[in-house]
Amino acid sequence: MMQNTTFIKELKNLQEWKEAYPVMKLLRTALDEDSYLQLVHEATEKENYKIAALYHNEKIVAVAGFMPMITLYNGRFIWVCDLVTDIAYRSKGYGEALLRYVHSWSQENGYDLVSLSSGLQRLDAHRFYTNKMEYEKVSYVFLKRL
Repeated sequence: MMQNTTFIKELKNLQEWKEAYPVMKLLRTALDEDSYLQLVHEATEKENYKIAALYHNEKIVAVAGFMPMITLYNGRFIWVCDLVTDIAYRSKGYGEALLRYVHSWSQENGYDLVSLSSGLQRLDAHRFYTNKMEYEKVSYVFLKRL
């Protein structure tokens, strides 16, 4: 690879998932590396979960986790489970590039709807999704811990 290169690729094995962990940890702070790797492995096998990473100068600086789903309210769609950019690389268009990658992957694979959830406190992310990426706010997500 040449210097000053930026590209996106799907991460498909344990070593690549490990390389993405430091960035994913910024969003999924409760997960230690072993738990993260176990969940990614299970989700890829059972749920067709995918992780795409944006590399800048051979280093992962942003990651997106997504998977196909089917529900009665959305039909067949892609759910964006995770989207995070390393703090030092924010506001450089990397999150946008990754989300556009997810949009392209979705269309190429026959999905015409992409949905996601974002924590109530993440106001900057909400502005990004609504203003920059033209997502609509359509619902609240509720959670009950059992």
